[in-house]
Amino acid sequence: MRRLRSLDSILIAAVLAATPPAGAQQALPADLTSEERRDIDVFRQASPSTVYVSQVALRRGLFSLDVSRLERGSGTGFIWDRNGHIVTNFHVVQTANPRSTEYRVTLWDQSEWEAELAGVAPGKDLAILKITAPRDRLQPLRLGTSSNLAVGQKVLALGNPFGLDQTLTTGVVSALGRDLQSPDGRTIHDVIQTDAAINPGNSGGPLLDSSGRLIGVNTAIISPSGAYAGIGFAIPVDTVKRLIPQLIRNGEPIRPGIGVTVLSDYAARRYGFEGVVITEVIDGTPAKRAGLQPARVDRHGNVTGDIIIGVDGRHVRSLPELQDAFEEAGGVGARVTLTVSRGKRQLSVEVELVEINR
Repeated sequence: MRRLRSLDSILIAAVLAATPPAGAQQALPADLTSEERRDIDVFRQASPSTVYVSQVALRRGLFSLDVSRLERGSGTGFIWDRNGHIVTNFHVVQTANPRSTEYRVTLWDQSEWEAELAGVAPGKDLAILKITAPRDRLQPLRLGTSSNLAVGQKVLALGNPFGLDQTLTTGVVSALGRDLQSPDGRTIHDVIQTDAAINPGNSGGPLLDSSGRLIGVNTAIISPSGAYAGIGFAIPVDTVKRLIPQLIRNGEPIRPGIGVTVLSDYAARRYGFEGVVITEVIDGTPAKRAGLQPARVDRHGNVTGDIIIGVDGRHVRSLPELQDAFEEAGGVGARVTLTVSRGKRQLSVEVELVEINR
């Protein structure tokens, strides 16, 4: 990875040299309200952490070996740590041909850096890029929590939609507990809804509370025209804090499970089952130790064995819902109570979650 320098970036830097940057400590008018001063302070502190992310497609000429670079997509991201990890949305970096795609990150000082894709979680619309930049240029955001947010609470959304400068919009938390479809078709639960203006170029940018702490990652809008329409969504920071260390370490989320093979949701619905039908219990796993049994249908059409219908009191009807429940229970190492349908009985079974990715 190397720092990139093009004629465009040189010209932009020259323009910005004559114009105070967004986060510059300019003198403020004396008649600003305390709320305005607080918002300005938050923006000044957080804008150096907000970056521009671009996706560059490599194209070889039809009659030559020359390779051209065309910007194909862009969005916003933010600095996670001083090791150069950048958080953004998966849909910002998603591509059909990774081998012919480069990624670039532009920092607050307009320096441009090649980035490598270090990890993705399509089911949560999150991704990690990695750049090699001096640590003194990398200012991580302070992390907050999304567990105690309240409707009506003020929020600030930062973005860098065109790569020229940081932007700020303000609003409130307008709803909590929303569901949103991820790029791979899974459901992201407990999404934050806000009326702070979030336009397409702001995807992947930080959503902050009034103290400047990260509470979400801006990810989507509802708009028939594609422009701002007053409804935006952000992935809650508690989900981000759980997943990003996994992406940095493994390149993908650590999938928690109990050691069973299950019937596909399509087949389960076709045969009239509601829940997750266990077809095999693997030896040496928590499921085996807990006494779970594979489901079987006898010659009279009676079902024996186990169908998982709940986790910690939450009803589950499909494998994605079961996976979501395991993740939200705390992931690998957590203990959960399964509600299991076994014939005509319902049982409560406590089991530990283990890693099943590898």
